[in-house]
Amino acid sequence: MNTTAVAAASGYSVQQVRDLEALGVIPAAARSHNGYRQFDAAHVRSLRAYRDLAHAVGPVEARRAMREIRLQPPGQGAALICGLHTGLNDEREQALAARSALKAIPAEAATDAEPAGGDSMTITELSQALGVKASALRFWEKAGLVAPERVSTRSGTARRYTLTAIREARIAAALRAGGYRIPDVQRAITAVRDLDDVSHTLAALDTRLAAITHRTLALLRAGAHLSGIIEAAPAA
Repeated sequence: MNTTAVAAASGYSVQQVRDLEALGVIPAAARSHNGYRQFDAAHVRSLRAYRDLAHAVGPVEARRAMREIRLQPPGQGAALICGLHTGLNDEREQALAARSALKAIPAEAATDAEPAGGDSMTITELSQALGVKASALRFWEKAGLVAPERVSTRSGTARRYTLTAIREARIAAALRAGGYRIPDVQRAITAVRDLDDVSHTLAALDTRLAAITHRTLALLRAGAHLSGIIEAAPAA
C-alpha cells in the first residue's frame, strides 16, 4: 500500500507517517521502481501500537520502545513492555498512598490540638513509631512541617512531640511515602493547621488516578499489536 493508504488505515496524516518512519517508529518502507514508498500490514500494526503506546507512556518513551523492541530478542522486548506496566503501576500506588494520606487529614485535624498529661513522645520514640529516621524528623522540623517542643534536661534540651506534632509528623510521613515533595507536604500541613478544605487536592488525585487507568488501558491495547512486533524481532 502507498503512503496515503497506510495513513488512512492507521489514522495518521501522510506527513505524520513519513515523520514516524524517519524517527524509526516504524520500519523503513520499501521503495518501488519509481521511488514511491510501499507499506504493508506490519507498518499499520506498528503505527496503531505507537498511537496507544504514546498515550500510555508519552511519545518520547514510546518512540524509544518502538525502536528497541524491533532490534532486541523477543525476551528483552517483552521485558521492556513489562517494565512499562510496572512503571504505571508504581504511579498508581504512589497516587493511592497520597490520596489515603490526604483523606486522613480531616480526621487527623479533628483530634485534640493540645496534649493531655504525658501524651508526648521523644524523637526516638516517634521515629520508631513512624518507621523513619530521626534525621528525617529533624529535617522536617527545619522545613516547618513539624514543630516539637523543647524541654530542659540535665544535659541541655530535648525535643518532645505533643499530639499536634505527632499528628503532623504522621501526615508528613504518609505524604512523603506517597511521593510528595517537601513543598507539597508543606501545603498539606498548612491545610491541617488552618483546618482548610483539602477536597481540591483530593479531586486532583482522583483525576490523576483516572488518567493512569486510561493510560493503562491504552498500554493493554498497544500490547495486542506489540506482541506481533516482538515475536518478529531477531532471536538472540
